Amino acid sequence: METTTRAEGPEPPTPEKDGQPKGESALTVLIAFGANAAVAAAKTAAAVFTGSASMLAEAAHSWADTGNQVFLLVAQKKSQRPPDASRPLGYGREAYVWSMFAAMGLFVAGAAVSVWHGITQLSHKGPVESPTVAYVVLGVAFVFESVSFAQAFRQTRGESRSLDRDVLDHALRTSDPTLRAVLAEDSAALVGLVIAALGIFLHQLTGSAVFDALGSILVGLLLGAVALVLIERNRRFLTGQESDERLRQGVLERITALPEVSRVTYVRLEFFGPRQLVLFARVDLEGESPESEVAYALRRVEEALERDPAITEALITLATPEEPALTPSGS
Repeated sequence: METTTRAEGPEPPTPEKDGQPKGESALTVLIAFGANAAVAAAKTAAAVFTGSASMLAEAAHSWADTGNQVFLLVAQKKSQRPPDASRPLGYGREAYVWSMFAAMGLFVAGAAVSVWHGITQLSHKGPVESPTVAYVVLGVAFVFESVSFAQAFRQTRGESRSLDRDVLDHALRTSDPTLRAVLAEDSAALVGLVIAALGIFLHQLTGSAVFDALGSILVGLLLGAVALVLIERNRRFLTGQESDERLRQGVLERITALPEVSRVTYVRLEFFGPRQLVLFARVDLEGESPESEVAYALRRVEEALERDPAITEALITLATPEEPALTPSGS
């Protein structure tokens, strides 16, 4: 029986193991919080001054986003707590719980309020007051939101390149819910600003407040769609999202290459938090070791696999003789 404890063989692809500093996502959320808070205050003042339904919808959107950043900061802090006796695998899934709260807040405080206000304003009459103020505020808001979006996009693009994914695919599949939420909310914010500006312009051009009200409704529907996507992604990770096949094959190669292992019959990788995986596998060991040595051999295999920073815990058991062996793709 080989007793070395050092993992040999190829390094498997690992989810979001890209050299990004651990504080990168926290910085992205903090920038988003600052931008949204400043924008929300400006939009609220402009909505009161102009009476624009689209502007009020945008103010509700920005306040919802600001509150959501608080939830996302809590998600960051709680999910990074180290394992303890009550949570031996750590607190990673806290990120998905608090991110779910943020997505639900976006749906209720942003989408529902915007749609409701737009519907109530459909029968409103009269010209928009001080449209110049609205345009200036929307322009300033666009600049602030662009800064926040640029930070989220830069982080997402950096991670997607290291994993050979396109940016949108990575945004949907990343195990980091805070990064996904900020990128989605900032994208929606930029589109919402354009819709609001168009609604105010058509109101000013035609004298009909219907366009302004429709702008509010469209902003609300946009926020609702984004919120539902975020809720669905968090639900998947909370209920046991498995890794993709490319990563599974990479880890299978890593296990098969270990000198203690003769064959692998089962591999499952499950996300337990942002960039945190739990590995379950069944293997046959090399040689005919006495029963007293088997537990030590299995633990050596687990320790070798846990050297990967993305694998929080490796749980390896023995396979039965009749189980078919798994073969890494390309072998």
